[in-house]
Amino acid sequence: MKLVYNADARKRAVNLTLNEDLLAHVREVTENLSGVVESLLAEYLAKERQRQSARAKIVESTVALGNEFADRTGSFADDHSTL
Repeated sequence: MKLVYNADARKRAVNLTLNEDLLAHVREVTENLSGVVESLLAEYLAKERQRQSARAKIVESTVALGNEFADRTGSFADDHSTL
């Protein structure tokens, strides 16, 4: 996976509220909770950016289709406007 952030940036302490039982189970399988959370956040960020990009492309293509249709057929409002 291509990194979508600067992995060499300085680390910063944050305060998180997590389910106590979940945290206990996670600590059984890893000693590096910060590393696990960081990798999960990076994965979430990459997926969310891809989702937003895909949505923007859909919007752009929808607008382009609407404009193309209006260019070919004219505007519905042109026939019914009183202005």
